Amino acid sequence: MDPFSAEGELLNIHNAFHQGQYQTVIEFDTSSLSTENALPARILQLRAQIATGKAEEVLADIEGEDELPEVVAVKALAQYTIGSTTDAVVQIEELAAASSENVTVQILGGTVLQAAGKSEEALALLTKHQGSLEAVAIIAQIQLQQNRTDLALKEVQAARKWAQDSLLVNIAESWVGLRMGGEKYQQAFYVFEEMAQAPSTSAIKSLIGQAVADLHLGRLPEAEAALQQAIDKDPSSIEAVANSIVLNVLSGKDASELTASLQSHAPEHAFLVDLQEKSTLFDQAAAKYSAKVAS
Repeated sequence: MDPFSAEGELLNIHNAFHQGQYQTVIEFDTSSLSTENALPARILQLRAQIATGKAEEVLADIEGEDELPEVVAVKALAQYTIGSTTDAVVQIEELAAASSENVTVQILGGTVLQAAGKSEEALALLTKHQGSLEAVAIIAQIQLQQNRTDLALKEVQAARKWAQDSLLVNIAESWVGLRMGGEKYQQAFYVFEEMAQAPSTSAIKSLIGQAVADLHLGRLPEAEAALQQAIDKDPSSIEAVANSIVLNVLSGKDASELTASLQSHAPEHAFLVDLQEKSTLFDQAAAKYSAKVAS
């Protein structure tokens, strides 16, 4: 039986992780899990620690555990998170060569390779999966970043046939919907709102997802309220700050303080990188023209 299925014993910890309820994952009682599911649960807990800024603690916890490819993949993810990007990529490439059929290697390896700008290597590794919803979700994310919404939609639709109403499929489908637009905005909003507003599932990630859907729907006050809830949960949330910048720009408000905060805490954030690229392209285009003064 699939441990992540509706009947599987990893369903709750798996869903909590993908809802962004990282503390719930860290504190999850794994004592009653079967032997075969103990390692996947531990990997999720280690990943949750990394997601909450405890990569150094994870590296200390797994020091010397180099015999399992799953743990080595976690090590590489933690290394990448703290800035040891070259070492992390080398380790993942070695793992991909030796253990490419391991689903944890596929997922964490794909994550690290994509973060390092090696999209094709990431996709080559991820597409080796055999029925992994998380691999599907990451593939869809990469394709969306490549502006291949058509491929992302195809990936998610294929997964829907065998995963049916899985939480992760719903989330991935919502990402694609936010890119497609139209009535898909509202459908995505319902998915994120359901997670964000239920006390048992509310988390920063779902609140930000709800806010992004609201932004697309032109509901700026509602987006502001959702982002404020996210900031109340974690004032240091980088994604909440990045989306608050977008909100302020759309609302005609000054975003300089928020932008400075993001530059200070996450100078390599995708939003700032894209903003700099657009600014450079604008300057290059503007340089081709000169102002003419009428005589």
